[in-house]
Amino acid sequence: MKMKTGLISMAIVSVSVLSACGNQPAPGGAQGSPVSEKPHDPVVLKLYPGQMITPEDMAMMINEPLQKKYPYITVEVIDRSKNPLDNYIAMGEQLDLITQWNGSMSQNMDLALFEEITPLAQKQGLDIGRFDPQAIETVKNISNDGKLYGLPYNVQFNALYYNKDIFDKFGVAYPKDGMTWEDTIELSKKLSRTQDGTAFRGLDPENVARMSFPLSLNIVDAKTSKALVNSEPYKRLFEMTNSVYSVPGNKPSKWKYSTYDAFMKERTVGMFGTVNLFPYLAQVPDFTGWDLAQYPSYKEKPNVYGMFDLHIMAVSKTSKYKEEAAKVLEVLFSDDVQMIATKKTGRVSALKDPKFQQAYGADMPLLKGKNIQSIFKSKPAPAPRLSTYYSKASGIMTTKFQDYADGKKDVNTALREAEEEINKYIEGQKK
Repeated sequence: MKMKTGLISMAIVSVSVLSACGNQPAPGGAQGSPVSEKPHDPVVLKLYPGQMITPEDMAMMINEPLQKKYPYITVEVIDRSKNPLDNYIAMGEQLDLITQWNGSMSQNMDLALFEEITPLAQKQGLDIGRFDPQAIETVKNISNDGKLYGLPYNVQFNALYYNKDIFDKFGVAYPKDGMTWEDTIELSKKLSRTQDGTAFRGLDPENVARMSFPLSLNIVDAKTSKALVNSEPYKRLFEMTNSVYSVPGNKPSKWKYSTYDAFMKERTVGMFGTVNLFPYLAQVPDFTGWDLAQYPSYKEKPNVYGMFDLHIMAVSKTSKYKEEAAKVLEVLFSDDVQMIATKKTGRVSALKDPKFQQAYGADMPLLKGKNIQSIFKSKPAPAPRLSTYYSKASGIMTTKFQDYADGKKDVNTALREAEEEINKYIEGQKK
């Protein structure tokens, strides 16, 4: 489940791509002048943005550097608002490249949509060994055959954002890196209060699903299509998440609310644990009193946040231009383009060279003076393959958690009913 991740990615700041020098490709796929070869007919590739990509991103991260090295290739984005993926595939329209996050890619594997990447990468000289091996393994685990059907161009991170003004108002020390959830909940008790008619909440973990990710929990087994929530790991999850909301004054007045607005606009939330907020923070320039700390850990999983939440570029199995599509991947994953993305857009590169982390956000004025390196003190948890039924099942699980947090059900009843309802839903879909 993507949660806010998809929305956050849509808003990521786009950048200008710097030209590389020299006439030959540099190590790591850096961009040079077009290689002298026989003329090519123009090729227009079609990209389906399952993971949204803005026109600015397309121009600066793909088409402009493509023009420098492969001027005959252009990539156009399909309007997904008018073309749901299933319908687009059924119509047999041109499809060459697809962006997905690993959760939705898991759910779409049964469509036989994706081309195996390894042979294409080898032919193009794209070294998969440059990638974080755990990120690559996460993509391989999406499939039943363990093959690689895409490459990650962004790794989502988690952080604990906090409002320094609220901490200063109540004379409370700021969060520190290395805190557990228990530490963070204790800190939240010092902030959750009503003062001068304004209700302040100390900590918002976004939702129970976000809290589940560091535990690598799966709601539905992708192979058996059976619910997994009526279990001790989910009981641990429900109880820990409820301990956040059970702090007096810390539970929201209603469950359907925008944590983003509460933290950045209303400014009534002291700490907010979530994914990349930088694009949203850039839209509220008057909010300068924020910083971030390392995402809280479960005691049994120190220095672990989220789970591998990857934005992936894949090649369509039906494409007539697989070689040209592989050239797009070569350009996108060049050191030059990845460094620009790292410095200027807030993307975390999946390339394992530490220079990318060291340069993170270097050209983003928004991040000056912020505790950015706290992001890299944790690593993502392994990500399970998500079932086709994940999204609906997650909604059922979340509703049952809210019943528990509201005192309408005990934890065991909530989990049992969630499992029963999820399995009933799945059986109904099979008929």
